[in-house]
Amino acid sequence: MYRGREGQWAFYLHRISGLGILVFLVLHVANIASAMWGPEVSNALMKFYHQPVFQIGLLALIAGVLYHGFNGLRIILMDFTRWGVRYQRQLWYGVWALFVVFYLPFLIRIGGSILGGGHGD
Repeated sequence: MYRGREGQWAFYLHRISGLGILVFLVLHVANIASAMWGPEVSNALMKFYHQPVFQIGLLALIAGVLYHGFNGLRIILMDFTRWGVRYQRQLWYGVWALFVVFYLPFLIRIGGSILGGGHGD
């Protein structure tokens, strides 16, 4: 299942996406905690987070959440069905198909606002 093939890549990407989600959660909690220092600090931090680099980070976060979720469903199918391991390769390609279908609207909307200079409004 592993040895540099689809299972190996699924494993690596699942771990990387999970770590990316963890980094976001730490930043999110820090952002919420900034309200303790008043609205000036919290608003300044929110303005800082609306820079294009963080919008690209938002696209990466959405990609990570989508991949991690769909791959998690693949793992559940592999663990709890008799046929899951046999078809894990096809399931992984199914994960990517679902990922593309669900990610494209976000990429178009947020990527368009990044390239167009808008603020997603």
